[in-house]
Amino acid sequence: MSLSDSAPVPTTFADLELRPELLRALTSLGYEEPTPIQREAITPLIAGRDLLGQAATGTGKTAAFALPMLQRIAPDSTSSPQKGPRGLVLVPTRELAMQVSEAMHKYGRELGARVLPVYGGQPIFRQLKALQRGIDVVVATPGRALDHIARGSLSLQGIDVVVLDEADEMLDMGFAEDIESILSGTRDDRQTVLFSATMPGRIVTLAKRHLTDPVRIELAREEARAGEAPKVRQTAYIVNRAHKPATLTRVLDVEEPTAAIVFCRTRAEVDEVTVTLNGRGYRAEALHGGIDQAQRSKVVERLKSGATELVVATDVAARGLDVDSLTHVVNYDVPAAAEAYVHRIGRVGRAGREGVAITFAQPREHRMLKAIERLTKQKISLEQVPTVADLRARRLELTRAALRESIMEDDLAPMRTVVEGLAEEFDLMDVALAAVKLAHDASGSTADEEDIPQPPPPSARGGKEGRGAPGRDRPGKAGGGKPRRGPDGPTTRLFVGAGRAAHVRPQDLVGAITGESPLRGHEIGTIQIHERFSLVEVPEASADLVVTALRRTSIKGKKPKIRREHANRG
Repeated sequence: MSLSDSAPVPTTFADLELRPELLRALTSLGYEEPTPIQREAITPLIAGRDLLGQAATGTGKTAAFALPMLQRIAPDSTSSPQKGPRGLVLVPTRELAMQVSEAMHKYGRELGARVLPVYGGQPIFRQLKALQRGIDVVVATPGRALDHIARGSLSLQGIDVVVLDEADEMLDMGFAEDIESILSGTRDDRQTVLFSATMPGRIVTLAKRHLTDPVRIELAREEARAGEAPKVRQTAYIVNRAHKPATLTRVLDVEEPTAAIVFCRTRAEVDEVTVTLNGRGYRAEALHGGIDQAQRSKVVERLKSGATELVVATDVAARGLDVDSLTHVVNYDVPAAAEAYVHRIGRVGRAGREGVAITFAQPREHRMLKAIERLTKQKISLEQVPTVADLRARRLELTRAALRESIMEDDLAPMRTVVEGLAEEFDLMDVALAAVKLAHDASGSTADEEDIPQPPPPSARGGKEGRGAPGRDRPGKAGGGKPRRGPDGPTTRLFVGAGRAAHVRPQDLVGAITGESPLRGHEIGTIQIHERFSLVEVPEASADLVVTALRRTSIKGKKPKIRREHANRG
């Protein structure tokens, strides 16, 4: 069911029958009219209906559920406020918890709404004190919410509204059991809201189990009108892996982003790319799960303030990151799943602004770009890597622009005596040329640069796309026994030297794998937790990469032995 099927579509926030305090907050924040998801969702949510919404990142989901929740649960001035929370928002990451909490605080300031973000990586005693004082809305990651429930510091009996935001991401990260446990502890008459960018079968099943006669909203991506370019310009460069660092800096030189996020698959790659960029004169900072929360927050603030221009991040660390000044998203590798690409590029081109999404693909990954095009129904333009001549032309253009700006805006009178003195000795044009050369040389040089080899197009490599030479890249038996076959190809099992005795849960393993390797949650197969060890089924092609990634991280605070399962282990 959609609101637009049965009622006129509201065109202003006032049409949505929001409280005056909320309307004033929206006006002060510069909100002029509701987005499509807000027009569809707010009215039925105010009426108390459950809701199942499908909407991409950047469509205004937070206000769509936050405003009705605040309207319903805001403290009544005629009575003493309830000590326990009446609203609970579950989100996949600490970054999104902070973002949602900050937004709800701004919306509900005049109502006196007390909002608390609850997530791991922050001293729990601060959260305990805030909960003891009294809170109206808790915005939490599932794991930390369960910690407080177990301590008795978070009571679910007073919860009137529960929101699952980015539910597909929470399931991919292994939080299904946690979500079920939390929802089972709330009252049956609660209002439940579920938002997801995608709608796989697991989300539909979750909704059927916990939502009652929900309003369903499926918000299609906004199509560009005839003759109008899409808000996000999507391009890709086919480049061999060895040439990616040089290609990245070359493309950044040409694009000149105001603020950009470069997405990498692993923490190690994030660190490597960050070092490369800083070594070449960029202001770049790393953002991944191995960095403590305080430092991660500082990185985000520096990007927002313009103190840094580039953040190199993993998907998990960047979820919930919302920066208005962001102009570019760079996929250093093609995302392992097309849905991840959609999430990444959704961070630019918001609120009518233009953005750029750039992807580096190895020759064998060309087919993955086609899969992304089918999902997004948008063309990704294949571009040639900028040559040294292209870069030189771009830098000359920037020099010309800088000189023009200086002529129009700077006080150049003190320089007149220098020019007049030189003009008596040389031709005025030669003086100007020398000045331009000095300005241009100061902006950077391509003297020691070479053109980056361009791989042949996929059709010129022979055979099927991505196929190596005979006998290469075939799944073998070494260390892992005979590969089993999953829905997407051969799989193998990995041995993890920690099990029930170490309090390891399936979501711990899923979270570690998705946080440290390119795999997504849906690509991980059967997980068996034994007393002293665990077995995890992964795609054969990614097994070695996952083993390497897991050996660099900790699981439940320890570094267990990680290897392929021996052939004789049942």
